[in-house]
Amino acid sequence: MGYRRILLKLSGEAFAGDAGYGIDAGIAEFVAGEIVEVRNAGVDIAVVVGGGNIWRGMAGAETGMDRSQADYMGMLATVINALALQDTLERLGQPTRVQTAIHMSQVAEPYIRRRAIRHLEKGRIVIFAGGTGNPFFTTDTAAALRAVEIEADAMLRGTHSGIEGVYDDDPRTNPDAAKLDEVTYLDVINLGLKAMDSTAITLCMDNSLPIVVFDLLGKGNIRSIVEGATIGTLIH
Repeated sequence: MGYRRILLKLSGEAFAGDAGYGIDAGIAEFVAGEIVEVRNAGVDIAVVVGGGNIWRGMAGAETGMDRSQADYMGMLATVINALALQDTLERLGQPTRVQTAIHMSQVAEPYIRRRAIRHLEKGRIVIFAGGTGNPFFTTDTAAALRAVEIEADAMLRGTHSGIEGVYDDDPRTNPDAAKLDEVTYLDVINLGLKAMDSTAITLCMDNSLPIVVFDLLGKGNIRSIVEGATIGTLIH
């Protein structure tokens, strides 16, 4: 087995499916099934979810909204996605806990690092919602932070829209863009590669946390990656 504990980062857009907004039940069920398969293989799994299918703080700020206010709205959007994923996982028989970086004790636990690790040790999936709890930080940065805190072996960042990893240019606008099998943290930053934001990359680099960027909707991809297969792009 390649990795024994992983942090899976899911973008909010991944939940939206072809509609581009809201939550596609079929996508949620597919992703949950992939997660359960890996958990059944004995891998500890924590998940960080984005909220872009419901609200994007940056988009709100661009219309003149106060950036902090817009980002707090985005944090609430991630909680909606987390609860939807929890429900889907538990309908598949997988015990799951949601922990939020902002307090909302009627629907989820507050984020407590030791409690999160204990849940993982007991075979539960832990979903981290609410980003870092602070405005101006993306859910990519939240994923990097939580991965380091729970001592994950790697962070797996699932993409959508058929993008299979990190490319030397935007494959949606340049059909000749080439996928990179491996790339360094510094190359991602210096070359401006579209992988994760620079704060998240720097945090992973400082803590020697490998990142795998892969196609979330490829069946069996998560299981293959944790078993050591070369899928997507390895950033290390």
